[in-house]
Amino acid sequence: MEEINKNQKLSEIKRNTIISTLSLFIQSGYSGFLGLVANLVITILLSPTIFGIYITVLSLISVLNYFSDIGLAASLVQKREITEEEIKTTFTMQQILIITIILIGFFMTSFIKNFYNLPQAGVYLYWSLLLSFFISSLKTIPSILLERHIQFQKIVLVQIIEATTFYITVIILAIFKQGLNSFTIAVFLRAIIGLITIYSLSFWVPKIGISIKTLKELLSFGVPFQASSFLALFKDDLMTLFLGKLLGFQGLGYIGWAKKWAEAPIRIIMDNVSRVLFPVIARIQNDKEKVEKLIDKILNYQTTLLAPVILGLALTMNTFVAIIPKYGKWSPALPYFYLFCVSAFASSYSTPFINLFNALGKVKIPFAFMLFWTALTWVLTPPLTKLFGLYGFPINVVVLSLTFIIVVHEAKKIAAFDFIKSIYKPIISSLIMGLLVFFLLHFLGKSYFALGLSITLGGVIYFLCLKILFQTDLLEELKLLFSNE
Repeated sequence: MEEINKNQKLSEIKRNTIISTLSLFIQSGYSGFLGLVANLVITILLSPTIFGIYITVLSLISVLNYFSDIGLAASLVQKREITEEEIKTTFTMQQILIITIILIGFFMTSFIKNFYNLPQAGVYLYWSLLLSFFISSLKTIPSILLERHIQFQKIVLVQIIEATTFYITVIILAIFKQGLNSFTIAVFLRAIIGLITIYSLSFWVPKIGISIKTLKELLSFGVPFQASSFLALFKDDLMTLFLGKLLGFQGLGYIGWAKKWAEAPIRIIMDNVSRVLFPVIARIQNDKEKVEKLIDKILNYQTTLLAPVILGLALTMNTFVAIIPKYGKWSPALPYFYLFCVSAFASSYSTPFINLFNALGKVKIPFAFMLFWTALTWVLTPPLTKLFGLYGFPINVVVLSLTFIIVVHEAKKIAAFDFIKSIYKPIISSLIMGLLVFFLLHFLGKSYFALGLSITLGGVIYFLCLKILFQTDLLEELKLLFSNE
């Protein structure tokens, strides 16, 4: 009977995992399409300078966000069982931190405005993001409760509604030449509507109170976890602010555009897999064999999706920029885009193992890696920028991404998996696809027809390479994924 209950529980986890992952992919596809349309509109209508201001202000809020949660939310997700006392303590501590941070952020307005020479519209955007920061924090506990039950489909519904509100608002206001105000209004509306929606799906009555004993227990996992997140902030968002000052808003606009496009597949694919992977491994952390099989599958699935998409994106972006009206102004950013494509693919192999370490409670390992990456980012970026200008930061990102080899080596000490076996088939198939697409684009030139034909034939070639060379049928793989095996 115990074995039957265990199998039923694992089957339920698998079912919820598949539903949650597919829901996240649907949300990403939907949001990605809206984001693509919005990105085209705003980058056609708005200058690289305004885009750079938006990226800078967004990074400022990201900095504040890392101080809003000392890892307590992650602790609730990682624990096998949680109590109402733990939920109440987490909510109360988070609100104390957030209100304190928002007040500090508000009183720093004059300093930030002068330091970055922000226009008044940039200040309004900053204030709107601060307010939405508080509103969004009220969604934390309802989201955690859904994550623990691996019901991401409900979180996805909220995100779809938020994305629709944000992107449609940005598009409409950008068309009406509202500049930065397009972002300001869209950010606020997204926060309000998202809050109302998630409480209608996962209602929870906010309760105030702190248990010192409970807080200490949560912090034992939360502090190292959040320390890694803080280092990620120092490595990424503070570096963005540094580059904004060092390179100017136009230079940062080019870097931001290139990085955003190159990492789009990572954001859509790996971010979604990671969100589900953490609570899933946490639920099965005592079954080593299940964890090892899951890692092998994740490596294979992510490579099957990412390898052709990133390579295809790199091969077609030059044509894309050339044929879209008024998009040629972004052509100077293409070299940086290619470098970020390399780094995005390489760094994707660090993500599953960072989640593995965290889910198994080994939070000191990700912290050590993040400390290493952060130090190298700040040590290498200034001299590389001085030597190579705008190329400095992308070159550094490529160098750091290659350290995924060290992460894989460390993970092998914990779980037995075959890294090369899991990834080589889709990589070889993608390279064959890439060669054919490259020659096709070379002979057809830059046109909508060439772009559409290249994407279509590229997909067909990739599918056939997997099937003919490696006897891998993607449709059969999909059926197997949905089976109860």
